Amino acid sequence: MPTIPRSERAASGRPATFTEEARRSQLVSVTIDLVARYGYRGCSLQRIADAAGISKAAVIYHFESKDAVIRAAYDRVIESLTESVAESVSSAPDAAGKVDAYVTALVGYMSAHPTEVRMIVEARDESNDIGVVRATDAAVRWAAPARLIDDARRAGVYPDDADARNLAVILGGAIDGVVAEHLADPDFDLQRAAADILALLHGLRRPASPAG
Repeated sequence: MPTIPRSERAASGRPATFTEEARRSQLVSVTIDLVARYGYRGCSLQRIADAAGISKAAVIYHFESKDAVIRAAYDRVIESLTESVAESVSSAPDAAGKVDAYVTALVGYMSAHPTEVRMIVEARDESNDIGVVRATDAAVRWAAPARLIDDARRAGVYPDDADARNLAVILGGAIDGVVAEHLADPDFDLQRAAADILALLHGLRRPASPAG
């Protein structure tokens, strides 16, 4: 028999009703906002309950702990981010365009969703120890851009000796850096930063063949 996903089960383990799913969704939405505003340590079960207009016991009925709610909130944000970037990448016309689309879509999402970005930052802070950061996370995170870069290399966009993994890690670090700067200083221009990252990437491409 197929396993019912956690998001479709009540805290008791039985399948959740439509009403329970709606309440869980509300609690997740509330938690994203609270974690972004107050941080992990400032987001308590009681604060989640107050924001949702229910009792603390009612929150625990749906999620067995504060960390369980935050993990669910983190999963929702990551799913939304992944779907947004994947849609942009799939719409790009060629291998080079897909690498560019990855950068612009990822930075664009983070620019448009600062609350969700703060949620990700808090959830991934290892000092909070809520279980969303695993040893395999880094490899998984770089896998998608590395595949895109390798596809572009094989299409002749980058030199044959370009190391897709190295470039993916460098690209991810650059994106993390500009997003962190934007969180610290909202006046920092993320769109300009994305354009500069693309310019650096384009500088690594093979020289264009002379016309004629």
